[in-house]
Amino acid sequence: MKVNVGTKNPEKIAAVKEVLKEYNDFKGSVIAGVACKSTVSEQPKSMDETIKGAVTRAMKCYTDCDYSIGIESGLMKVPMTKTGYMDFTCCAIYDGKSVSLGLSPAFEFPTRATKMIFDKNIDINQALFKMGLTKNPKIGYSEGAVSMLTKGRISRRDYTKQAIYMAMIHLENPELF
Repeated sequence: MKVNVGTKNPEKIAAVKEVLKEYNDFKGSVIAGVACKSTVSEQPKSMDETIKGAVTRAMKCYTDCDYSIGIESGLMKVPMTKTGYMDFTCCAIYDGKSVSLGLSPAFEFPTRATKMIFDKNIDINQALFKMGLTKNPKIGYSEGAVSMLTKGRISRRDYTKQAIYMAMIHLENPELF
C-alpha cells in the first residue's frame, strides 16, 4: 500500500508513519511526503480555512497511491479564551472517493503572538521568533510551538498524531459511517 502525505514537513510525515504502523491494514505501507500547496494562507485563521487546507492537501497529493493525507494547523475562534483563538490541527484522509477528518486538541498561543499573526499577517513561526521565544525561525518543522509552550511535555509530532488517530476512526469503522 502507498500513502502520500501532502507536505515535506518531517514532523508531520513522521507522525503519519508512527500512527499508521499501529494499524494492520497499513503495516508495511510506503509513506511519502509530497510537496503541495494548501491554497489557504500560511497561517490559517479560521476552522473553515484550516479544514480546507487539510482537505486540499490530501486531494492534491492523491496520485499513484491508495490513500493521501493532508495535515493543516490553524486558528479557530473560541469563546472565553484570553486571545479569542486557539490553535488546532486537522487531518484529512482521502481514498479517492471520500474524505475522513480528525482534529487535534487545541491550545492558545501567547497573546502577543496571536496579535502579531493578525496585525502583521505572519505565521506562528515568525511571531515566536520575533518575540524572542525561540531561536528557531521554523519551529513548526521541528518540536513545534506546542512543545515550547508545554515545556517539552507534548511534541509537535504527538500533537499531530492525535488528529490522525481521530481521522482513522472512519477508516477503522466504515460500517458506522
